[in-house]
Amino acid sequence: MSTVEYSNNYIQKRSNGRVTEYLKSSPSYVFAIYAIIAALCTYSCMYAFRKPFAVATFDGIKFLGIDYKIWLIISQGIGYMASKFAGIKIISEMKKGNRAPAILFLVLAAWIFLFLFAITPAPWNIIFMFLNGLPLGMVWGIVFSYLEGRNMTELLGAGLSMSFIISSGLVKSIGKWLMLSFGTSQFWMPFVTGAIFVFPLLLFVGMLDRLPPPNESDINNRTRREPMTRSERVKFFSRFATGLVLLILAYILLTAFRDFRDNFSAEMWNSLGYGKMPEIFTLTEIPVAIFVLIIISFTMLIRNNRKALMINFVLIIIGFLISGGGTLLFNLHFIGAPFWMILTGAGLYLGYVPFNAILFDRLIAAFKIVSNAGFLIYLADSFGYLGSIGVLLYKNFGQSQLNWLSFFKTGAYISSILGIILISLSWIYFRKKNLAFDPRS
Repeated sequence: MSTVEYSNNYIQKRSNGRVTEYLKSSPSYVFAIYAIIAALCTYSCMYAFRKPFAVATFDGIKFLGIDYKIWLIISQGIGYMASKFAGIKIISEMKKGNRAPAILFLVLAAWIFLFLFAITPAPWNIIFMFLNGLPLGMVWGIVFSYLEGRNMTELLGAGLSMSFIISSGLVKSIGKWLMLSFGTSQFWMPFVTGAIFVFPLLLFVGMLDRLPPPNESDINNRTRREPMTRSERVKFFSRFATGLVLLILAYILLTAFRDFRDNFSAEMWNSLGYGKMPEIFTLTEIPVAIFVLIIISFTMLIRNNRKALMINFVLIIIGFLISGGGTLLFNLHFIGAPFWMILTGAGLYLGYVPFNAILFDRLIAAFKIVSNAGFLIYLADSFGYLGSIGVLLYKNFGQSQLNWLSFFKTGAYISSILGIILISLSWIYFRKKNLAFDPRS
């Protein structure tokens, strides 16, 4: 190593150390603002490498008699799902020092595959959409590992979760703007959108990696978080198998119809008469993000982990009710299309966010098991995305006569009813576990 390189590394380490030490002793609101900005913006940047293609319609392109866009969504979804299954092991075992390099490697690899997607003729470029999804599925778990196990994890997790509520609409608005204003082709648009976010990604990952670990108070209240071995994962699942299976089944419903809404929002907005308004993707997601952030953040005030765990079940049930009830109101012409999309988004994300941020964090804290939330999040996520692909295949081959809008409305009713039943059964299961829990065990 040269003298200049050594000097630069030394200066960087000292700078990183100063930020970390400052955050350790700073007021809680300063830490929270810094952590939310770093985590939210890091994951928002990732979305720019995953979701922009969904705003393109690729009209008239088919492969083997199936719409080309269906192929792209399935292809990326299979890659993303495979990443989730791999993440059960990789994320749960990842050591803290490897997190920031892993985020950068995964996202930039996905960007390279978007370049290959752009220069390869359709339909042969479908494989690169699979390869694009393959690394991205692990980014959430790495980012959340910086936030879990803290007294304010609800607030931080809700702030992070705003990214997949707002960012999907934001990057699709940018993608649509690039096509409408600059004539960027549907094939180059995903790569160009990603290029806009490369340098912000580097900045925010650097910020995220400066966060100090949970302090003694966090550990006492929320339990220490550590990498998990295979035997530890098996033991954890075996202990709560029935309740976890019920939760995962409910999460499959949430993931499948949240993903459907996200991937085919362009088609649904076209059907609703808003196809020429690129800003509609962002404008309808901002109220959703604010609503979910406020509701989820308030659960931070509940100090008792067992009570907070039960409250999370209530929130998920309310989310299913809002999604199904909003669809009913829209079908009865009591509300308009934008408000309906806001309600379905609010309901889906009110159920979806706890699974990705706080439900499993509180489960670990309630039963005082030294482990990490990444294992449980990725266990649920892997099957969630398997369900998402299954719904897409069923729509294309089993209900092809239904348009996207009608299929989504039907799905909202079905997922709401089944979801409420599954979450209620899981609630009963964990409540009994709570009552029988011996903290010394």
